[in-house]
Amino acid sequence: MSILVIAEHEHGALKGATFNTVTAALACGSEVHVLVAGHNVGEAARQAAQIAGVTKVLHADAPQLDAQLAENVAAQVLAVAQGYSHILFPATAHGKNAAPRVAAKLDVAQISDITKVVSPDTFERPIYAGNAIATVQSADAVKVITVRTTAFDAAPATGGAASVESVAAVSDSGLSSFVGREVTKSDRPELTAAKIIVSGGRALGSAEKFNEVLTPLADKLGAALGASRAAVDAGYAPNDWQVGQTGKIVAPQLYIAAGISGAIQHLAGMKDSKVIVAINKDPEAPIFSVADYGLEADLFEAVPELVKSL
Repeated sequence: MSILVIAEHEHGALKGATFNTVTAALACGSEVHVLVAGHNVGEAARQAAQIAGVTKVLHADAPQLDAQLAENVAAQVLAVAQGYSHILFPATAHGKNAAPRVAAKLDVAQISDITKVVSPDTFERPIYAGNAIATVQSADAVKVITVRTTAFDAAPATGGAASVESVAAVSDSGLSSFVGREVTKSDRPELTAAKIIVSGGRALGSAEKFNEVLTPLADKLGAALGASRAAVDAGYAPNDWQVGQTGKIVAPQLYIAAGISGAIQHLAGMKDSKVIVAINKDPEAPIFSVADYGLEADLFEAVPELVKSL
């Protein structure tokens, strides 16, 4: 069986989610191909060819693929889909945008957000905000899957020697057009790729306190900043910092939750973190049920003390 992975890239380089998706693909079968679709993405195609376990890279290069519009990307996937038993996308905003279009055109059921490959036709995925795991078996001839990348280790970036094959790019669908992009620039690591995350909740009380208390700790640790939905809704932190079921799913090496009670929605986004440290003055806070280390204390005293100790 041949498996196709849809690469995610930016500025001509592969994004980390692609490597995790390749690992999931290798659990489905040994013949893994990667589609790199974009404009001036030759370097990304070369990087994909070096991923351990990848046997072929399909390279589609055209101006109409530059903006990664879902309609054009989905059409490109469909153009090369014949002969593949599985088509895998990272469960990112980009992957979730294109995958349903591919599944609908192929008239198959999409299998979303898998966290484990049991067998080539059977997968596990979380439901009910991660409180239950569903085992899904598919009899579809082509399985269109989105992969929760935090559940799979990244495939080695080197060690492969796949061939790169140029494929004809599809024409512009004309269904949408790219107008512009506003990108927030930060010296901090990207939230979904960060090895350490410091997150704050509504208990911080204001945007000023959020920055005053948590920024020094994040600076000391070289960490990304995150927030609970309550903190984001209150205006303490921007939307792209939100961790949770309706925000970003993260699994860093270290996750520090300060003033976060631990609502189900938030736990669904961070409970796969390797080490969880919770700081909360409420001993009954649900966050303590998933924490490896819990500190029952006032965060306005505990966090500055922690910064001093570091």
